[in-house]
Amino acid sequence: MKQVFLVFLGGGLGSVLRFSFTKFLQTVPNQFPLGTFFVNILGCLLIGFLMGLGLKTDNLSQSQTILLVTGFCGGFTTFSAFAAENQFFLKSGDYLLFGVYTMASILTGILAVFVGLFIAKQL
Repeated sequence: MKQVFLVFLGGGLGSVLRFSFTKFLQTVPNQFPLGTFFVNILGCLLIGFLMGLGLKTDNLSQSQTILLVTGFCGGFTTFSAFAAENQFFLKSGDYLLFGVYTMASILTGILAVFVGLFIAKQL
């Protein structure tokens, strides 16, 4: 039950922070969805950093990992919004923005995980 509470708490905090970021970075419809892109990349960077820190120092307990990685990062990032925005681009015939957004999100997200791991190694 403790693990469920930690996921609930971390996910709630992550979701509120995601909502705040995306509202702040809200873009005009039919434009690049900067808010979703930003939170997903930042979430990838954070999860890479936390994974690297946990591997390097062995200081993250199972409870901390569940709270921060599963809960917070899971609530902060949003694959469903990414998919819905891409569906909108396809439906509106904006294939260029669909391709740019999809490739930029995937490639930058993977790169951000590696950067997070690298930063954790340097500590």
